[in-house]
Amino acid sequence: MTSLAYQISPADFRQRRMLQVTIAVLALLPVFAGLCGVVTGAGFLGVKAGPTDLDSHVRFLSGLFLAFGVGWYTCIPAIEKKTERIRLLAILTFCGGLARLSSLVIAGVPSIGHLLGLGMELLVVPCIVLWHGRVSRLGRR
Repeated sequence: MTSLAYQISPADFRQRRMLQVTIAVLALLPVFAGLCGVVTGAGFLGVKAGPTDLDSHVRFLSGLFLAFGVGWYTCIPAIEKKTERIRLLAILTFCGGLARLSSLVIAGVPSIGHLLGLGMELLVVPCIVLWHGRVSRLGRR
């Protein structure tokens, strides 16, 4: 059995590798932020301890954020075959971005970190899906 590297051109292999590296780097954000939120609650946002229910909610959502990051990492091996998983993670991430956008409209402009997250969720993630579609087609040639 030949490896994928021998089935596609060197340029196509570089595209695949660049997508894998990009996802590996970008997934650091939800993993790190999720871990921080799970460990410190809202403290990692600079918020002093609040009501117990708020702390519980922040830690729960941080656990989901951590799971999203780990989910993106599971897409890296054989990335060209992970279409359904990548699309599901992208839809979930995009929906979170829409919720964050509603907060911007309702509550006001958040900190720069949250604005960057909003850009990742609503702009970068859809671009990753399009890029993955190209890489996936290259793998099927």
